[in-house]
Amino acid sequence: MLSRDEERALARRAAGGDPEAVSRLIASHLRLVIKIADRYRAPGLPKADLVHEGCIGLIQALKRFNPDHDARLSTYAMWWIKSAIQDHVVRSWSMVRIGTSTAQKSLFFNLRRMRAALSDTGDSLSEAAARSIAKALNVTERDVRRMAERLRGPDRSLDEHQDADEPSLLDSLPDPTTDPEQSLIRRDELRHRLSLLANALAELKDRERLIITRRYLSEVAVTLEGLGKELGISKERVRQIEARAMAKLASVISRFVDTEATA
Repeated sequence: MLSRDEERALARRAAGGDPEAVSRLIASHLRLVIKIADRYRAPGLPKADLVHEGCIGLIQALKRFNPDHDARLSTYAMWWIKSAIQDHVVRSWSMVRIGTSTAQKSLFFNLRRMRAALSDTGDSLSEAAARSIAKALNVTERDVRRMAERLRGPDRSLDEHQDADEPSLLDSLPDPTTDPEQSLIRRDELRHRLSLLANALAELKDRERLIITRRYLSEVAVTLEGLGKELGISKERVRQIEARAMAKLASVISRFVDTEATA
């Protein structure tokens, strides 16, 4: 434990970036973090995690603490520690993201207590109870009902079997992967098309093959003007050679396809 004067001196050093002062202030307030963390113990929430989150809140408080104000660090940091732990509890309660605004946290931590006080113990929240809780916590009735649904039961695994003879929910989900047979057919089709293209390109003249390759088979297509400068001809001449080469390709590929069909 630190005296007021020691705490103030260490806080001023910490504000100046002294890591030793920061470490001493955190260590001296660790008991406060543990005490607050004990209030939020629940199944599935290890105490070590709560303490860890509380220490993060303590560090945030220390960054904002003004040692010249007439307040102890423990009084100021308590609210930051609570906020950090509450955020962690709400986030960890469900795999589905639950909002961590002030209103949502208040609703999360008070809903069960207020339902019990209203003797509302049914599976679903009654309209009167939802209206009363919404008014008391300054939230909408829709928020109250949604939170009640989330807190009604724990998350369920998609792989959980209700009955030994029944499939799990995971078994009913569509498989996004491609059917192996379809994958093989697509690979064979692609290989065949590439073979046809390679054979057709082999029948073009060198300049025709160069223009088609640079215009259509390169990662970055070259413009007609750029090819004209490279080959020492006009842009219009490049366009004419390209058109002739494309017609040849279509004719050669068509001939290959007809030959395969009659084979």
